[in-house]
Amino acid sequence: KSIRMGKASLVDTFCYFAKGELWVKNMHIAEYFYGSYNNHTTRRDRKLLLNKKELNKLERGIRETSFTIIPVRMFLNEKGLTKVVIALAKGKKLYDKRQSLKEKDDRREMDRMFKR
Repeated sequence: KSIRMGKASLVDTFCYFAKGELWVKNMHIAEYFYGSYNNHTTRRDRKLLLNKKELNKLERGIRETSFTIIPVRMFLNEKGLTKVVIALAKGKKLYDKRQSLKEKDDRREMDRMFKR
């Protein structure tokens, strides 16, 4: 119900394998506003349901190419079920992170200048 209300976030989320199953870590789903005291925790690990062929393909991609699996998009289908689109991605190197942080700071500075 929280996802239907748009109270979910995929920021800093990644997927990992545990005992042959694919899990999502750090996915934030807010507590349901109208729920009782027995609500769920907001950042617990959640299991993704994939068939064996898809799991094997993703696990091979992680092992052979040292990619990581990240959720890209989350949506509700016509039946009302939540679907998560995942992708294999390569992590950033340290110099890439520094460069992107610098660009982010520069953009912030420019926004401040234009607001004045």
